[in-house]
Amino acid sequence: MSTRQVSDRNDPVIESREQLVIPMAKGEKPREAWRIGTEHEKIVYALADHHAPSYDETGGIHDLLMALTQFGWEPIEEGGKVIALAGPDGNVSLEPAGQLELSGAPLVNLHQTCEETGRHLKQVKEIGDRFGLGYLGLGMWPDKRRDELPIMPKGRYAIMLRHMPRVGSMGLDMMLRTCTIQTNLDYSSEADMAQKFRVSLALQPLATALFANSPFTEGKPNGMLSYRSHIWSDTDPARTGMLPFVFEDGFGYERYVDYMLDVPMYFVYREGKYIDAAGLSFRDFLDGKLPVLPGEKPTLSDWNDHLSTAFPEVRLKSFLEMRGADGGPWNKICALPAFWVGLLYDQTALDAAWDLVKGWDMEGRELLRSSVPKLALDAPIPGGGTLRDIAAEVLAISRSGLNARAQLNAAGDNESGYLGPLDDIVASGKVPAQVLLDKYHGEWGGDISRVYEESF
Repeated sequence: MSTRQVSDRNDPVIESREQLVIPMAKGEKPREAWRIGTEHEKIVYALADHHAPSYDETGGIHDLLMALTQFGWEPIEEGGKVIALAGPDGNVSLEPAGQLELSGAPLVNLHQTCEETGRHLKQVKEIGDRFGLGYLGLGMWPDKRRDELPIMPKGRYAIMLRHMPRVGSMGLDMMLRTCTIQTNLDYSSEADMAQKFRVSLALQPLATALFANSPFTEGKPNGMLSYRSHIWSDTDPARTGMLPFVFEDGFGYERYVDYMLDVPMYFVYREGKYIDAAGLSFRDFLDGKLPVLPGEKPTLSDWNDHLSTAFPEVRLKSFLEMRGADGGPWNKICALPAFWVGLLYDQTALDAAWDLVKGWDMEGRELLRSSVPKLALDAPIPGGGTLRDIAAEVLAISRSGLNARAQLNAAGDNESGYLGPLDDIVASGKVPAQVLLDKYHGEWGGDISRVYEESF
């Protein structure tokens, strides 16, 4: 989740609705300026007993962050606590229960993305070896109850932890127990954004299936292949889901603004502190009628903060965020951005992907989304068949897009090789969660602690 670094008190005050489209419109970039941003989270655990380290314990999360400064990372503080790091590779930040995230820098190609990922994982492994810490590449803690997990000292998390139980039964699980891989991608115009949004939203369940990697809860199989994805079904309906309006004629920035104005607020950031505004209306804020800040109107930074508090399957800010994938091990991190870059960054591939899904009706899209956490590649697609029936075709479209980009590394290879782990999944017919379940019921003999041997 986002990490605020300044209070932005000098930002322009929003005086008109027209200003609300500024973040989206400013995201427009010519093709040559398109970049790839990759975010990946990992579970941190103590090697000795597999407990989730707290922020303050010796060799815990604070010590991990501070040790990473030896690699040139600069601390970011909130309330006197280091809660993130900034550096040339982006930001290292903390999820609510200490899940460690790299929010990578905007990069030109996937070769750079994988180099960045490799640097980060090498760094955290070196520090982990020093402190006796390990990392799990999963979509969810496999064996921890909520009350066994620590809470990180970030103000927005305290507000969200109080608010989540009011609006859904699994919001705390989302915050405390899950991990994801995400990709942030650019667009050239409002029309380009709309086409990319529609394609990525329609095909997000395929990404969920291919990366499904959260089959355990509190030490036992949970009946799902992506329980992380299932959790979003009852986290907060006002800020999650498949966004049917994206597929309606005329969709663009203004319609997304309408959606975000209907999303209840979480907070307002002032003078380095988070003010609890959970459940309040940004529309009231625009009118100077927010109860916690009477008479005050929002700034553009307040609006940007608000844009980060919706959690649909695809999110629009000044770029598009692909949000459907579970966290995974090292060898699958680069596959997620490869999948989406191939589909969205070449016009021929984008058109082919849209041709594949444009006839799907909204009822079918919703059924696919609700089925994929349990069924993964066997989830039904609109019009008949399953995701398994189109997976190879979608990968072929993505590969064609990567080939067309012709971004070569020093060895002369283009970016299409990063799809290899996904090709293997489609060829085997087994998503990562099914491989883990086979081991649990087979060689592990039902011993969930063996999952830590899989590690990262």
